[in-house]
Amino acid sequence: MSGPRSASTQDLAHGNIPSANNPELRGVWLTNIDSDVLFSSQNTTTALRLLKQLHFNTIYPTVWNWGYTLYPSKIAEKETGESARIATPLEEPFEPELGLQGRDVLQEIVEEGHQQGMRVIPWFEFGFMAPSDSELAKRHPDWLTQNAEGVKTKQEGTHERVWLNPFMPEVQQFIQDLIIEIVSNYDVDGIQLDDHFGLPSDLGYDDFTVGLYQQEHQGQLPSTDSKDPEWLSWRANKMTDFLQQLVGAVKDRKEEVLISVSPNPQRFSYQFFLADWSNWVQLGLVDELIVQIYRDSFKSFISELEKPELQLAHSRIPVSVGILTGLKNKFVSSSQIQQQVGAVRRRGFAGVSFFFYETLWKRTEEPLKQRQADFSLLFSLPAEAPELRMDNG
Repeated sequence: MSGPRSASTQDLAHGNIPSANNPELRGVWLTNIDSDVLFSSQNTTTALRLLKQLHFNTIYPTVWNWGYTLYPSKIAEKETGESARIATPLEEPFEPELGLQGRDVLQEIVEEGHQQGMRVIPWFEFGFMAPSDSELAKRHPDWLTQNAEGVKTKQEGTHERVWLNPFMPEVQQFIQDLIIEIVSNYDVDGIQLDDHFGLPSDLGYDDFTVGLYQQEHQGQLPSTDSKDPEWLSWRANKMTDFLQQLVGAVKDRKEEVLISVSPNPQRFSYQFFLADWSNWVQLGLVDELIVQIYRDSFKSFISELEKPELQLAHSRIPVSVGILTGLKNKFVSSSQIQQQVGAVRRRGFAGVSFFFYETLWKRTEEPLKQRQADFSLLFSLPAEAPELRMDNG
C-alpha cells in the first residue's frame, strides 16, 4: 500500500464506493451488553438478515463475557457451574435464564450467518477479565493476579473486575480449552481476541508471577514500577508465548480457522495491556488485524491511521479499523462514521468493523431509516471479505 498521507479535503467527504469485486471487510460486533440482539432467535435472525441486505460480510458475536460462555460449554460448566448465560447483571431485574430457552445462540448465528453468505468469527470479549463477584472468581481465587499493593480488583463502570493470571498454566489451559471447544464444535470461520487478551500492566504482582520472574532473574524481584521497560517486556513476551501456544493448538485442530485480533493501538496496547500485537504480526500469529480507533477527533483518528506500526502490519496481513458507532450514553453521528470510513478507504486498509450492532441505527439520535440509508450509501454494492495472505509467517 502507499505510504502515510496527511488529512486532506478529500478526507472530509464520503469514502469512495468500492466496486462489487473489490474485497473489503464490513464487520460488526454483536454483544449482549446494552443490546437485545442475542436474547431471542427472532432478534438474532432479523439482525443478520438486515446486515446482509446492507452488504455487511462479517459478524463478530460475543461468546465469552461476565465470567460465562454464551454457548453451551462443558468446559465452562466444570469451572463455573453453568454451561451458558446470556443475561448480564446490567439487566434489571436480573434473570440468569433470560434469553437461553434451551437455545444454542452460537449455532443459530453460524447457521443463519453462513446462509446469508457472511463470515462468523466468535469474539472472546472479556479475555482474561471477569467480574469480581463471578462464580469463576469465587471458585478460583488462586487464578487471580494483583497489583503491587496486593489489590486484585479494578473498577470498570459500576462493576468491579478481576483479572485471571495469563501466565499461570491452569488459566492458560482454561482459556485454550474454551477456544478449542468452539473450534471443534462449530463451523466458525475464525476466533477473535480483543484488547482483553492481555493484562493491565499494573498487575502481575501475584506470588506465582513474581516467583516465575525470580526463577528467570537469579532471585531478583520485579520492579515496583509497573512501567519499567524490562518488567513490561518480560510480561509482554510471556503473553506472546501463550498466544503462540494457543494459535498452534487452534491450527492443529482446524487449520483453516483464522486468528483475528482486535486490540488498541500498539503503543497503548503494549504499555497498558502487555499486548505486543506488532510483534505478533511479525511472528505470523495473526491472520486478520482490526485496530480499535475509537476517536471523536478526526485529527486524532488520522494520526492513529498513519502510525508506522499500522503500516508495517498492513504490509503483511489484512489490517482493518474498528470504528465506534456509539455507546449506551454516547451518540456518534452518521457524518462522523462516513468521514472515518472514507479516511480508512483512502489509505488502502482492508476495511472496517463497527462497535456495536445496537448503535448502528437503534441507540442513536438520528432517525432509524436515515441511519440505515446512510449505511446503504457506504456499502452500496456487495463485497467479499479480504482474502488472507497465505504466505503470512
